[in-house]
Amino acid sequence: MAKAGTQTLSLTGLRFEANLGILDEEKDKPQPILVDAELNLGTQPLLPHDDDIMHVLDYRKVRRIIIEECTAEHVNLLETLIGKVCNRLMQLPGVLGVRVRIVKLEIFKDCEVAIRMESGLW
Repeated sequence: MAKAGTQTLSLTGLRFEANLGILDEEKDKPQPILVDAELNLGTQPLLPHDDDIMHVLDYRKVRRIIIEECTAEHVNLLETLIGKVCNRLMQLPGVLGVRVRIVKLEIFKDCEVAIRMESGLW
């Protein structure tokens, strides 16, 4: 019987407003974005050591970090923002790799614009 497996923590569809972009209308007010993130936690026991949040990666912390990085200050480029988010998530204990996708939901009337970045081990 298996005692361990590969674990991935995912947050999908996180929506909030961020100060992002180079256009005048983007600099004047925040715009809605959507963030998806996957964190590779590598090999983990099928059952945690105990049923205590202190022994696993708390997804509330992951959510908070994403929102903090995206709302801390105005960023011109989506590429800069996604790099900041990836860097911060890679610093979490036990994280081997991250995949992040950020979507600008309303920049164009006929489409969404997204960037995806993968860092670390997968």
